[in-house]
Amino acid sequence: MVAKPLKFLQGYPPETLAQVQAMLEGQRIGAWLLQKYPQAHGVRTDRALFDYVQTLKQEYLRGAEPISKVAFDSKLRIVQQALGTHTTVSRVQGAKLKAKREIRIAALFKDCPPEFLRMIVVHELAHLREREHDKAFYQLCTYMEPAYHQLEFEVRLYLTHLDATATRCWGASDAAANTAAMPR
Repeated sequence: MVAKPLKFLQGYPPETLAQVQAMLEGQRIGAWLLQKYPQAHGVRTDRALFDYVQTLKQEYLRGAEPISKVAFDSKLRIVQQALGTHTTVSRVQGAKLKAKREIRIAALFKDCPPEFLRMIVVHELAHLREREHDKAFYQLCTYMEPAYHQLEFEVRLYLTHLDATATRCWGASDAAANTAAMPR
């Protein structure tokens, strides 16, 4: 089997990439993720996602700008390395310029563990305070989610699994496959 480039894991140490490649070749990533995270979250609608994001924002970023819209976005492409997006939409209202903040999460993450959803939401919320991916940004992410870096790696591992196998680990349509993939 020819090793496929691990595009979602660029920048990780060669030892880590070798371990991932071995897991990928042995088709063990999906089973490992399912064993570690057996359940998907229960956030199914844009309204529920908005409430979830608002709860985290109230807990950690009370003084940040308000968010006007939060949604799962089926048009967001993971190939662009975007798991979610934060945007500011500016509109002219009379003589004033009004800005509204929006967060969109890739629809792929409707069916994922709650830990993955939290990591993505924390990432997008951190952009309310810190625009760039710098030290302050990642400090804010780890303040909101102490396991942020590990979860980011595991989300990237899941994306690598999806890229290689096109098989989702969580979701109603994959329930039978998940059961068969679980180690006994």
